[in-house]
Amino acid sequence: MELIRTNYSSGAPLEEKAGYSRMIKVGSFVYIGGTTAVQPDGTVYGEGSPYDQTKYVIEKQVNLLEQAGSKKEDVIKVKVYMTDMGYAPEVAKAYSEIFCDIRPLCTFVGTPGNDCLN
Repeated sequence: MELIRTNYSSGAPLEEKAGYSRMIKVGSFVYIGGTTAVQPDGTVYGEGSPYDQTKYVIEKQVNLLEQAGSKKEDVIKVKVYMTDMGYAPEVAKAYSEIFCDIRPLCTFVGTPGNDCLN
């Protein structure tokens, strides 16, 4: 059985420049790569607000899921990277507003010094 692969882009400039997809669907499985709050014009959404950036990122990912015929209720695992674990309460608040009723697995990972990830 041959599985159909579909690549998806969020429009972030680095996707084209570096040659990667934001999300790939293979068969009925959907895989989303690391996503930041960088907008298609290259600016950062919610600069200085971990809450706003988290909401933006998750909404960007949910939008991609919907393009692939999936939905947020299908999410089973989330890994959240943040440059400062002190942001965890704001990030958790934004995360819970979207996933509280779904309750996927979730891991917060601190990545100090990596504030230029796009």
